[in-house]
Amino acid sequence: MQQAQALMGAPALNAAIEPITNRPLSCLASDISAVRAIAQAAINVELFTIPLYMTTMYSIYGMHQINAKDQTYYLGREWPGLATRAKPVNDNEKAFNIIFSVFIQEMLHLQMAANIGTAIGIAPTFVGPALQTREHGWHCYGPDESIIPHIVDLKDTRDYSRVRVNLEALNQNQTSLFLAIEQPADKANSQFDHLKRDDVKRKYFPEVPFKGWEPGDTELDLPMFGTIGYMYECYAQYLSIEYADGQNLWQKVFTPGSVQQDLFNTDVKGSGHPAKEFPRFATLLSSEDQQDALLCFDKVIDMMSAISDQGEGNKIAMQRYRKRHLLTAVDGKYQEDRSALDQDYLSYDQQGGAVPSRDAAARADSKALDHYERFQEIQTLLKNVITWDKVHANWDKDKVGWSKENLINSAYHPATAPKNIPKPEEVAAALNRLKQQGEPMWRTMSQVSVGAIAGITTVLNTYWQEQDSAFPYPSMGGSGDRVSICWAIFGKAPDLRLGLAAPDAATLYHACQGLSLADPDIAASCAALEIYHTCKGSNGCHAQGGCGFAQLDKGGSNCGHSAPAASAQDASDPYSSPSDNKCKTFGGCAVPISASQLFPVTAPPPVMKLYDFVGEQHKSVALDKTMRFTVGDSVYGKAWEAYCAVMASRGQPVSGKMPAPTDLRLALPPST
Repeated sequence: MQQAQALMGAPALNAAIEPITNRPLSCLASDISAVRAIAQAAINVELFTIPLYMTTMYSIYGMHQINAKDQTYYLGREWPGLATRAKPVNDNEKAFNIIFSVFIQEMLHLQMAANIGTAIGIAPTFVGPALQTREHGWHCYGPDESIIPHIVDLKDTRDYSRVRVNLEALNQNQTSLFLAIEQPADKANSQFDHLKRDDVKRKYFPEVPFKGWEPGDTELDLPMFGTIGYMYECYAQYLSIEYADGQNLWQKVFTPGSVQQDLFNTDVKGSGHPAKEFPRFATLLSSEDQQDALLCFDKVIDMMSAISDQGEGNKIAMQRYRKRHLLTAVDGKYQEDRSALDQDYLSYDQQGGAVPSRDAAARADSKALDHYERFQEIQTLLKNVITWDKVHANWDKDKVGWSKENLINSAYHPATAPKNIPKPEEVAAALNRLKQQGEPMWRTMSQVSVGAIAGITTVLNTYWQEQDSAFPYPSMGGSGDRVSICWAIFGKAPDLRLGLAAPDAATLYHACQGLSLADPDIAASCAALEIYHTCKGSNGCHAQGGCGFAQLDKGGSNCGHSAPAASAQDASDPYSSPSDNKCKTFGGCAVPISASQLFPVTAPPPVMKLYDFVGEQHKSVALDKTMRFTVGDSVYGKAWEAYCAVMASRGQPVSGKMPAPTDLRLALPPST
């Protein structure tokens, strides 16, 4: 059908929304279709903000250290890209912290939108056509784009008509774009004051139920909502529709036993996340909650209100839809708990000692401000913020580039630095050579970023369908690394519109240069773009593991965690070797392997199993041979050792030396 149109008789934008009662049951099918379309649209809107905010955040110039508990092997080293600061001292650090705080809350909003969606019977998609192509290119961004998906065409607004919905450095356009996305309802509504009232009503602020909606319609057929807050108002109003039989729509679509996931309010003692970040409201519907449909309805309205309150500073009218009054909203209810953040997000210095949490500070310092207010603060900092595009413009003018001095601090001493990782001057030279390759390498790095983000979105589809599936934490971190290094090398954002071919199930891919079991003659080649930054939760092929997070060969360990100390496991338990893992959930992430990647495990040296892969299905066959690894071992070095052992078992011993790392492997930071 044609896109559903807003009713000509739509109420004034600030008018009270009247409840809908005694609706004929003959309308039920179309109402279910509409509310599920809104559910997917809400997921799209929250997802849309995440690459956008992340890309601009990493445009801010700065460096970061890679520190870990009780480890000093990166002592004195600095890596391209800014990170959060416990005590920001300049406007770059302040701006980064603020955008980071919004970025994390948008992930919370995405989680809650997906949990609400599964509760009303949808299978959320994170790779849908509203935002992405089939090749995972993000068509919603671009220099000629003006639409905030499902919400507004900025060309129709008074103050933002020339704002680009694009991936750019932190500049005036981006600040205006962020303010347009997060603006409170009254400010957003006033953006249409210059238009004729009937023109606004024809395009925006639809009345519930939507005129002309049919049961087969999807989120692509929705009218535009005008503001994010109004989208959630329509969502809540649809769920509250009461029918002639006395039940509301929520009761008719509620799906007990739905998959509910939570990254924020888990509190498993002894884990890496021992405390609830938002202890004063629910971020999912627990299995106990799901025994009571009306209690769940109230909690869903509370989650919607949290999204609106954190973003726009309004709990808006949807609060009235509650059937009970067990969850009265109060100031501060939707703010993070600082003590919980300090427990959940530990930070360390270059000596491996504990220091105040950087991420906790970044989030807690802004917790009393809604997103609109945070971006208003960014506006005041903007004139003093230095971004990578400005740095590269100055370097180009002065004919300089990366140097050793950019990549070290006062704690660096060449005599005591590890000998099995590249020297800072070697990394600097690689960064400069990559930039000199120009447009082709920038496109490659853009596709690397697309692939890293796809490593998240593709897994999320499964994450909300299988309760026991794992969230791809390292892919989240890896996507930031890839976006950040693109800014640092080229002084411009990756083009996330570029598509990426899907991995071929018949191909035995390899994690890094020189490690191809399928075709040893291509020993110098790097991994295929399709599998850059794989993750144990997202790689579907053998032989793709590559990071320093060693995984037990029996599987089941949490991705992103270092191998446990010997006291925490059976000493006979073997690990999966890098680039020789037998299948997904047994491998690590980070493809290709950073030349600086070292293992962070402790003595006694754990043992790694080795595998060959045979036949058209690349079946894994264990070798009668193992290898040991220990703290500070080179991940690529162990990968090469495993490769040589497998080739020798085939009767094809490797005659050459371990290849020197490519510039990309030199430039990529370690993921430890």
